[in-house]
Amino acid sequence: MAQVCELCGKGPQFGNNISHAHNVTRRRWNPNLQSVKALTNGATKRVKVCTSCIKTGKVVKG
Repeated sequence: MAQVCELCGKGPQFGNNISHAHNVTRRRWNPNLQSVKALTNGATKRVKVCTSCIKTGKVVKG
């Protein structure tokens, strides 16, 4: 399953690992996703949401 928040659409960011010898390899930073029971359309449903959406109150836990 994709590492994407179901509310805000936040996904992984990409960049480089750089060693002391300046060897460059690709890496990715995944968002901090949590599986939460949330109210959607009056019913509780399990959704994958990033912690920033949980903290700001975009998710109504059910």
